[in-house]
Amino acid sequence: MPIRRRTLLAGAAVLAMPAIRRVQAANGIKIGVLSDMSGPYAEASGPGDYLAAQMAAEDFMKAHPDVHVEVIQGDMLLKPDVGASIARDWYDQQGVDAIFDIPQSAVAIAVGEVAKAKDKVVIFTAAGIPDLTGKYCTSNQVQWTYDLWSNANAITRGLVEAGGDTWFFITPDYISGHTMTKDTSTIVESLGGKVLGKAAYPFPGTTDFSAYIVQAQASKAKVLCLANAGDDTANCIKQAHEFGLTQSGIKIAALVYQDYITRSVGLELAEGIVGAMPFYWDMNDDTRAFAARFAPRYHKAYPNYYHAGSYSAVTHYLKAVEAMGVDKAKASGRAAVEQMKALPVADPLYGSGHVRKDGKFVHANRVWVTKSKAESKGEWDQYKLLATIPEDKAFQSMEVLGCSFVKS
Repeated sequence: MPIRRRTLLAGAAVLAMPAIRRVQAANGIKIGVLSDMSGPYAEASGPGDYLAAQMAAEDFMKAHPDVHVEVIQGDMLLKPDVGASIARDWYDQQGVDAIFDIPQSAVAIAVGEVAKAKDKVVIFTAAGIPDLTGKYCTSNQVQWTYDLWSNANAITRGLVEAGGDTWFFITPDYISGHTMTKDTSTIVESLGGKVLGKAAYPFPGTTDFSAYIVQAQASKAKVLCLANAGDDTANCIKQAHEFGLTQSGIKIAALVYQDYITRSVGLELAEGIVGAMPFYWDMNDDTRAFAARFAPRYHKAYPNYYHAGSYSAVTHYLKAVEAMGVDKAKASGRAAVEQMKALPVADPLYGSGHVRKDGKFVHANRVWVTKSKAESKGEWDQYKLLATIPEDKAFQSMEVLGCSFVKS
């Protein structure tokens, strides 16, 4: 039977596909976004961080068409064993060169150990414990977007100086929650304030915070500090309003505050809440331009600082890959991280800064207060700037954090 031309071409295409994939793998970088894609942090990070990473890869490939960048996603279910298992599979079997995101610190610690053992890269754009560049530091990891001490420092100083000198904490019972509470309490007391009480709740699964709200109310504290994140923060705000806390003059401080939290509860309930965010979509022309590109691809929602951090971190990592060459970047995660440290950061979303020897991306932080409905000029006009903390004062020093491989 004669072989038709169409059949011949189809066969050639099938044979060519593995060759194309091999070329892309040899000349390309594979990135994994490991996040909460279905749980309480999904709206704050997850799919939005994945989209932002894709956008960073797309922008890089436009400027460097000879380098292929692939971005995949995974759901670590907020469980360290699941996160570590996915990381091992990605590094060993899927050809992933660098993992980003991880909005839960216990998972971040576990994945950091895997990256170190495999000599791969992990960049934390959503995990907040400062000890990722201290007790748990490695030469294969970077903490990019924020840390909990930086947020606590920025918020606490402003509130204590304004008269909020007695505090009550509502804390999720996991490492990040206890770290936030400990660091913030220390700062409050160093400024002459007092901690009147703390309440820890089971995580995940708690949706009724009424018992903890009542404890805060009974303490007579001037500030209710929410040492949680995501949907838990939103639920606490709603229930605090139901119990009349905000009407009685108690200030609410949210240590991990996000745009979507304000929108989920509404400006009427969120008015006056203080939070720290290194990025807000309406800061300048560059941030507004990014938001205009992001929103149509993300159910018309504007980016928060996790999303922006994902774009920023992937962009800088790819700049390091460009500077050292794909082969060297793929061969050693430690070498890629060193290259990230060697390059100054000039970022349209986070501004200028640098990656320190301990792996901390040092940049300015900002304190915001939520507007009233009367002050807001539109659906996404939510905050006004209270203070900017410059990069040299925004984070703890390397000496305090004590990363083991950093020599003084």
